[in-house]
Amino acid sequence: MVIESLYQLLGQSLILFIILLVILSIATLILGKVLIKKDILIFPQLIIFVLDMFYSPLKKIAKALKFDESLVDHMGVEVRNNVNRAKFLKIPPEKKIIFLPHCLRHKDCEAVLNETGLVCTKCNKCSIGFIMDKAEPMGYRLFIVPGSSFVKKIAKENKFESVVGIACYEDLNQIMMVLSDFYPQGAVLSRTGCYNTKVDVKSVLDVIGYVEPTKEEIKIDENLCTDKSKNT
Repeated sequence: MVIESLYQLLGQSLILFIILLVILSIATLILGKVLIKKDILIFPQLIIFVLDMFYSPLKKIAKALKFDESLVDHMGVEVRNNVNRAKFLKIPPEKKIIFLPHCLRHKDCEAVLNETGLVCTKCNKCSIGFIMDKAEPMGYRLFIVPGSSFVKKIAKENKFESVVGIACYEDLNQIMMVLSDFYPQGAVLSRTGCYNTKVDVKSVLDVIGYVEPTKEEIKIDENLCTDKSKNT
């Protein structure tokens, strides 16, 4: 009798837990949808906790509610960007790496693949070379990766304190979840697909903290280069 009552109590508790989980998930999705639309952030740590713990159920519930399929990942990216931004900015570029997706390359790309990803030839047929020209002088290390296995391998074999990812919402959120200890920042592709995708270059430069040099700074740099050439 006692055992039957115990099983009944456990069953009722499990049903209650599932109901509460569904309610919490729906509330998180609705709250996230509203906050994204209004560009407001409330209870970010709670949202991240729920997204990480119940990622798969949230995706299924979002689909059942006929929400945008990218909503869960959209929420994850936006909240993590906001939560990590202050700490990300305190870390010097020399201690940061950038992951670019191989799908950004041009269909006629001549880059070769090695153990760290694609080696860009800077042919100027896509935005990758342009981003590299801006980010590398700042101190960033860039990796053009064909998949998540490369991301994990590079993260394991390189020392860094923070990371920037560029990808579609789903892949970007996954990267930011895996590398959550490195204060990740992300820029989302403006056109997704398997190849010849697009990204708003300005949004990438904003994320990495690039500031366009003034005319005076360019002139000083040109004078320094001239002086060095004379000395040699």
